[in-house]
This record gives sequence, structure tokens and C-alpha cells, in this order.
Amino acid sequence: MAVEASGRFWRISTAGIFFQGGAAAVDAGTVVAALVHGLTGSAVAVGAAAAIARFGWLFPQIIVAYYAQRRTRRLPFYMAGAFGRAACLTAVAALLWFAPARPSTSIVVAFFAMWTLYAFVSGIVAVPYNDIVARSIPSEARSRVLAWRFFGGGVLALAVAYAANRILAGLQFPRGYAAVALLGALLLFASALFFVSAGEPRAASGRQIQAGFFNFLRGGGDVYATDHRFRLFVIAQWLGGAAAIALPFYVLQAQASAPEVALLLGAQTAGALVSNPLWGWYGDRRGKRELLEVVAALNTAAPMLTLIWIASGGRWNELALTYFGCVFLLLGAVGNGSTIAQLGYLMEISPDDRRPAYSGYFNVLVAPAALLPIAGGAIMHEASAAPVFALSLAAAVLQIIAVRRLRVMSIAGTIP
Repeated sequence: MAVEASGRFWRISTAGIFFQGGAAAVDAGTVVAALVHGLTGSAVAVGAAAAIARFGWLFPQIIVAYYAQRRTRRLPFYMAGAFGRAACLTAVAALLWFAPARPSTSIVVAFFAMWTLYAFVSGIVAVPYNDIVARSIPSEARSRVLAWRFFGGGVLALAVAYAANRILAGLQFPRGYAAVALLGALLLFASALFFVSAGEPRAASGRQIQAGFFNFLRGGGDVYATDHRFRLFVIAQWLGGAAAIALPFYVLQAQASAPEVALLLGAQTAGALVSNPLWGWYGDRRGKRELLEVVAALNTAAPMLTLIWIASGGRWNELALTYFGCVFLLLGAVGNGSTIAQLGYLMEISPDDRRPAYSGYFNVLVAPAALLPIAGGAIMHEASAAPVFALSLAAAVLQIIAVRRLRVMSIAGTIP
């Protein structure tokens, strides 16, 4: 399907807008965290749901990368993941709608099975998405397409947060969450339709790939060993993953009711929305590496504020919603800035003819860090929340050092 460059820009941006709205409806740090806590009452289960969402997104990408690298058309891979995840989320909504107010163990097990399937099917999308966007949008416009995606998506996600607030206030548990999940599925379906309508430019031949999946994996080891910039970027993202150990537990510290969870989602979305013009401009003008530095520094704020809250010993409980509204505002701004910087930087350092392979290598290498929220939940269960947020803060500080090392190596001329 032939589409002009400007047409691709806006169709890809619109697809991203609908995706952001759909993703907000099942945000692992707010809506899903509150849902799982309501289903199980367990901090470990809350951490597991967040870990599954992230790990399921990352791990399949090495397999998709292997097959996508060997083909000149990557859109079919995107279609399988994008339409598949909308179908999985519809199944989650159906399960929750027909579940009783006091869900049994079998309902909880079925939810986690469907949630896991949703996460892993979603992971099919990332490699073809990154590659098609990189081939469709020139480097100097990529931060802007991502910023438009997050700006428009932020507006839509605010509408989703408002709708979720009304739905959760008006329907019994867990039917309210079922309706919100169905809303998310519909938006993800619309996102897939827009992205597919943009088509894709013809990719470079995958002739350079070695035959056999294990040879392909061995190539990833060679990339990690020889590409110093890639290796340090992986280390920095591991530290970012460690900082995210606390992400599902902010909403538990706020002790918010179901409608208030939607308000916190709105605050998170507002933070993403108001910061988007800055991230888009800064990434294109100053570079993706410098943007990585800025968001890494800001990543220390949320765990630090939460530790201050915990140290207050409940003296400000009447201000909990306002206080954590500010925390979620920061989380939204930093999360979007991190996504724009990470996607842009990975596109920049990946060779044009090996971009799917690089995406796969990168994501499978950082995937284990996605499981850390399970450890965070176990620490909360056995001790308290404070150590989890302290670990998050320490990892965020170390990430700043790693990202600054990228600049030092570049200035020293040790990497291309």
C-alpha cells in the first residue's frame, strides 16, 4: 500500500494516539494494580501482574526479530500482535464481567492466564513497529511523531481516565474493571487499523542474517561484546528496570478507592501530556542521548517523594490523594520521556539493515529486569514498602551514572 510520507506520519501518529488511550485503560501501575489487589489482596500478585505485562512485552521480541529480520515485509507480524492483543483483552473483559463479586481461585487463575497471553501477544508488536516507524519516518522527525502520539494519546487517555472514574463508581467490582478493559480493547483495535492503513516501505534484504535461530542468538552475544554503546545502553536500561521495581506499588501507598485510582491515572496521563512538547523538541534538537540523561535524573523524584511520605508516618493522610496525584504526575512525565528517549536512541544506534535484530537483542537482554516487581511484592509482604522504594531510588541514581557514561564514551571517541 503506497502512502505519502506525510500521510504515514499522521496515520502512524493516530495509531499511537489510540494505542495510548487503550493502554491507559489497562495501565499496570494504576488500573490493573488496583484490580489485582481487589482480586487477591496480595502485594506479590500485584507485582506479578506488572512483571508479566512488562516481561511478556519484551521476551517474545527475540523470536519475532529472528523471523522479521529474514523478511522484507514486517507488517504481518505487527498485525498478528496488534489484533491479537485486542482479542485477548476482550477475553479478559468477558471473564471479569461474568465473575462474581467475590472471585474464586479459579477466576484469579483464569485472569492471570489471560493476562499472560495478552502480554506475550502484545510483545509481537514491538519489533515490527520500531522497524516500520524507523523506515517510514526520517530521524529528524521521529521524536515529533512519538511526541504527537503521546500528546494526542494523553488527551484520549484523560478521557479514558474520566470514563473509568465514572464506570468504576457506577458498577460493582469486578464488572467496572471489565467495562474499562473492553474500552481498552476497542481503542487497541482502532490503533491497529490506523497503523495497518499506513503500509510499510520495502525493507532491506535480510541476507546478512546467519541461518538458524541459535546462530542468530550468538550474533546477539557478538553485538553485546563488540558494540560498546549498545552494551552500556542495555546496562542503563537494566538499572531503569530496577528503578521500576516500585512502579505497581505507588497506588497501594495512596490507599485509593477504585474511582480515585482513575483520578491517579488521570494525573499520570496529565503529566505525560504536558511534558510531551518538551520531550519532542528536546529529543530532536539536543539528541536522544541527552534526553536520556534528563529523564534519568527526573526518575529519582517519585521514589524520593514516596519515601518522604512513608517517613511522615501518616501525618498527612488527609492529603494522600493530592500528594500522590503529584507523584503520578511526575511518573507520567518521566515515563513518556523515557519511552521517547529509549525508542529514539535504539533506532539511532541500530544499523538500518539489522534494526529488527538489534531490537530483539536489546529487549531480550533487558527482559529479566521486568520480573523485579515480583521481588518488590515479596519484600513488601515480608518487610515493608520502604525498602522497595529505597531500592528504586538507588537504582535510579545508578542509572544516571550509566547514562552519563554514554556521553563520556562518545566524547572520548571510543564508540562510533
